[in-house]
Amino acid sequence: MPAVLVTGFGPYANTPVNPAQLTAEALDGRTIAGVPVVSRIVSNAYFDAIADTVAAVEEVGPELLVMLGEYGGRSMITVERLAQNLNDCARYGVADTAGKVLNGEPTAPDGPVAYYSTAPVRAMVLAMREAGIPADISDAAGTFVCNHLMYGMLHHIATNGLPIRASWIHLPYLPEIAALDRNLGAPSMSVQTAAAGVAAGIEAALCHRVDVSDPVHSLLQI
Repeated sequence: MPAVLVTGFGPYANTPVNPAQLTAEALDGRTIAGVPVVSRIVSNAYFDAIADTVAAVEEVGPELLVMLGEYGGRSMITVERLAQNLNDCARYGVADTAGKVLNGEPTAPDGPVAYYSTAPVRAMVLAMREAGIPADISDAAGTFVCNHLMYGMLHHIATNGLPIRASWIHLPYLPEIAALDRNLGAPSMSVQTAAAGVAAGIEAALCHRVDVSDPVHSLLQI
């Protein structure tokens, strides 16, 4: 039976509550466009994140994989267009949840420089906007575990010839995280709004095997 697999991360670095976890949990068990959604919370440690997600893919057998992460400072839901074969969390001054700091190491030494998302990013963003949720395309997934997992899963899918489309969606801070002294002034989004946006994006991805050609207007490159 077809399924959508949604993954999220738990707490990490300076984020004690991760919107990716709460949003994934909010979507678990839903049916979108006639397809059931199954959510799994995976490790936020380099390479363990990929191993956990590969195991979840083997368990669920999804037609669509939607991975969620937090990108603090962004004011909208952002659908990532590409992932690069580079890990560098030293630049952020943080480690993964296993205490590992990478500084320029690739995810796959023999892999390509980058992969494009195989989901219809334009259709997903436009559907979120039509649902009243602020969203945009991003061409910069960072160089921490989010980008690492997106690249790792696209590489796994490509090298194994799996019939799975994959997407990465970044979420803003939760309001309670934006309210912390160190984050005052940062934009935020509730779990309910984030879940509604991601659900709209999933429905669009299920309904569009090929992306739409409509341009997605952006005011900023993010």
